[in-house]
Amino acid sequence: MNATRFDRLIDRRATSSEKWEKYADSEILPMWVADTDFMAPQPVIDALHQRIDHGVFGYTCTPPELNRLVIDRMHTLYDWSIGADDLVWLPGLVCGLNLACRAVGEPGDTVISPAPVYPPFMSAPRLSERNLVKVPLKRSEEGRTLIDLAALEAAITPDARLLLFCNPHNPGGTLYRREELEALAELVIRHDLVICSDEIHCDLILEPGLKHTPIASLNEAIAERTITLMAPSKTYNIAGLGCSYAVIQNPELRKRFQRVRKGIVPDVNLMGYTAALAAYRDGDEWNQAQLNYLRGNRDYLVEAINAIPGLKLDPIEATYLAWIDVSDACLENPPRFFEQAGVGLSPGRDFGDDRFMRLNFGCPRALLEQAVDRIRRALLNELPA
Repeated sequence: MNATRFDRLIDRRATSSEKWEKYADSEILPMWVADTDFMAPQPVIDALHQRIDHGVFGYTCTPPELNRLVIDRMHTLYDWSIGADDLVWLPGLVCGLNLACRAVGEPGDTVISPAPVYPPFMSAPRLSERNLVKVPLKRSEEGRTLIDLAALEAAITPDARLLLFCNPHNPGGTLYRREELEALAELVIRHDLVICSDEIHCDLILEPGLKHTPIASLNEAIAERTITLMAPSKTYNIAGLGCSYAVIQNPELRKRFQRVRKGIVPDVNLMGYTAALAAYRDGDEWNQAQLNYLRGNRDYLVEAINAIPGLKLDPIEATYLAWIDVSDACLENPPRFFEQAGVGLSPGRDFGDDRFMRLNFGCPRALLEQAVDRIRRALLNELPA
């Protein structure tokens, strides 16, 4: 598949795009929220057109073929055997995090979350009347952002019931290795915790030779205490269609999860189902081309950012998100500084560490190069030519 598809600059202004509307009245380049600026795979677009042409948009149940595709996908990619009854379809992954917090334990119990991490990991426990305990992540010698198992174990209190986990990690870009997952699973089982594992970026592995492993696929013991959250939304840029799913193999845990959603969380809409089915059935070739393009963007970005005084960027194994250390730049207000430079980034404070900024490089290379040039000029106090 030709890379020029991903080079195409698509005007998303005046489309109610959350990403682009934030800076609608300015020349700031939006590089913040995690959706890409790539057109979705053609099979997805064709399937949506076909469904619209049908002309009837009534209440919709989960297509049996979609269940089969997910079941086959888990077996083929991960040698993980799940059944249709294990799948709970959701209109988004964030609601899955919140449902997990409500389904496990009781109000007043403790939820543990590593930090820095995707912001809903920190808001979901509080919204569910749970206590939040944050455990700082550690940086390996290779620059990988990892759970500190000793710190995690020290943070476990008698009323701790749930651990929130993110793999691949957002915003750090780490893909956990099997042995790292096995050590984490052993700790979770030993302390009688349930783990909610956000694996939404599992199809966006950039580093050649690495393979995603769902923690629930390790063995039956950890599967019995895991809520796995996945979706096609980030991979195929269909987040606006609202289709995600939880894999919950423990019947009692799944029953509690489904009970707390009743009357509050709606079903997936028919366009979401249609797009998900087409993406999983016919979108893998497109994603392989996307991954090749994203690898090029990543390699360019790591080299370019590390050449700018005051900035540091560790290797990115997965996702299209760069977690940039801006601490050496000694900026009084990093988000405002970069916006004044003409680049809108995600503030690190939202993830739990204000020494960083997150940049989304899921965009055409020309846009990424323009953003980097603006950042470089601002930090070097250069004026545009």
